[in-house]
Amino acid sequence: MPFEFSHSEITGVVLVKPQQFTDARGWFLESFKARDFEAQGIPGSFAQSNLSFSHAGVLRGLHYQLPPHEQGKLI
Repeated sequence: MPFEFSHSEITGVVLVKPQQFTDARGWFLESFKARDFEAQGIPGSFAQSNLSFSHAGVLRGLHYQLPPHEQGKLI
């Protein structure tokens, strides 16, 4: 799971720490993934959010996916 969930002493407050994957190009992380959040009792309707950082000169692209593995992209 790309997240560490820490339940607070305050009811309903959860600290979410995303796992960051780093390599020579930069880094990538998922900032939200409904399935993982729902498994922790955190409801939501947004499916997934990702962030990345690239070093100068690195070109990244979007991956086209066919059904049944398609994903909408918010740019």
